[in-house]
Formats: sequence, C-alpha cells, structure tokens
Amino acid sequence: VQLQASGGGSVQAGGSLKLSCKLSGANFAITPMSWYRQVPGKQREMVASIASSGSPDYADSVKDRFTISRDNIRRTVFLQMSNVKPEDTAVYYCNAASRGRDFWGRGTQVTVSS
Repeated sequence: VQLQASGGGSVQAGGSLKLSCKLSGANFAITPMSWYRQVPGKQREMVASIASSGSPDYADSVKDRFTISRDNIRRTVFLQMSNVKPEDTAVYYCNAASRGRDFWGRGTQVTVSS
C-alpha cells in the first residue's frame, strides 16, 4: 500500500489550498481515508476523515473551513482548505485504513502566514 500526497505549500491567511493523496495497492473504494496534521512537539491530530460511503467527519477546529472528498475512479482523496489560519500551519499526512492497519503517506508541509 502506498500513498502519494501533493499540494502543500505556502499561503496567506484567508487563502485556500488543496491537498491530494493517491492510493495504490489497496481497494480504494472500500478504504476509509483521512488527513492528519502534526506540528513539532505535538501529537499528530486527525483533521478530516471520509468513509468508503463518502460520509465525512471533521475536527472542530476545521469545520466549515475544510472539505474532504474522494474520487474512487482516480483513487484519490482531497482536502480543500479554505479561509486558512496561521494555526493551520503543520505537516499534513494522508492516512488509509486497510487490512486492519494504518498506512501513511509522506507528509506535505502547509505554511500559513498572517
């Protein structure tokens, strides 16, 4: 199972950014997918998740600002980040729950400047 994330970068507060993560080596259509983020010295935290049914869940800190979606044809999960804040600065990780295990992609840095 491999996850390839892309789309990180630098953005000003109030702006938007879209992350993508493509899954290979597993049946994407039945795999729950999530985005996590981590800042130095803190635990990795769940940002958003999406079930195989398409039902999303969000951390309170990003509700109404971030949108998670999935494209089963492209085997890709997206995280649309809008109205970003400096506290959204972190390394963002894509996660797939498959075969009773968690798989992680390489992180992608998101930096929000005020």
